[in-house]
Amino acid sequence: MIIFLAKRIVGLVAVLFAVSVITFIIFNVIPGGDPALRMAGRHPTKQAIANINKDWGFDQPLYKQYLAMMDHLFVKRDLISYQDQTEVLPTIARGIPRTLSLAIGAAALWLLFGIAMGVASGLNQGGWTDRVMTILAMTGISMPIFWLGAVLLYLITFKYRELPVLSWFPAGGYSPISDPVEWVRHLILPWITLSIVSIGFYARAVRNSLLETSSADYVRTATAMGLSRRRVLFRHTLRTSLIPVVALFGLDFGAAVGGLGILGEPIFGLQGVGQYAQSSVAHLDLPPLMALTLYGAFFVVVFNAVVDIAYAWLDPRTRDA
Repeated sequence: MIIFLAKRIVGLVAVLFAVSVITFIIFNVIPGGDPALRMAGRHPTKQAIANINKDWGFDQPLYKQYLAMMDHLFVKRDLISYQDQTEVLPTIARGIPRTLSLAIGAAALWLLFGIAMGVASGLNQGGWTDRVMTILAMTGISMPIFWLGAVLLYLITFKYRELPVLSWFPAGGYSPISDPVEWVRHLILPWITLSIVSIGFYARAVRNSLLETSSADYVRTATAMGLSRRRVLFRHTLRTSLIPVVALFGLDFGAAVGGLGILGEPIFGLQGVGQYAQSSVAHLDLPPLMALTLYGAFFVVVFNAVVDIAYAWLDPRTRDA
């Protein structure tokens, strides 16, 4: 297990290094990516641009600029935004609780409803329940997150605001978890928006895995031994069918924490990491983008490693993979 963990740590470092290099290169070669030109204002002069290049080190070779940025990010921890000259890491730190709140709540919804719909569909293969669940799943998969969020926000907080049951939902914003009721009120619509697409994917994955497992020899043997259908389902069929869901959930939750909120946070004004990323992309602001990209890659790789470790613990044969 120690060798297994060491391999995953080395892999994490390698991925983060590759992501940082690729991000740095991309934002130094794309059109309009020159930070000195943007920082010099609407009517820049050659002298002003030259002064900015010298003061900020933009006249140095790219590898020196990259090393300097990594030094400010990981060692000195004083990375500064090109756009507004504010510190990047404190801004990200303020947004993490909001993004985590969004990701955790949405993950709980898509896991609960995805498994429930998948089981209901798999146990009634070919029946009306299977057809209804399939339609609902495919409908959810087909709806873009940003479109769904905008539609829900319009219908619930504007179009039908006068309905008593809908007046409970706020029009956006965030409330700290110190007030649980307000916390849920402000996040319920973002949770639904972010989870709808994943519910459809999980429902289809659970259904297909359940149908495949139901035809396994050990399941037929358990049924032939006279075990109840419920016991066969929970002790044998469903338990094995959910193994692929573990891997899928690890990747999806890492993506949700690491940056999927960029599609939903701006709509609801959560001001989390995703909304900060959207603003940074709009201004081609490399320092926050570098930190946010590594932040997202870190969570994706870490949760993927957690899934691998869980597999290695459950099945020792995967430890040499």
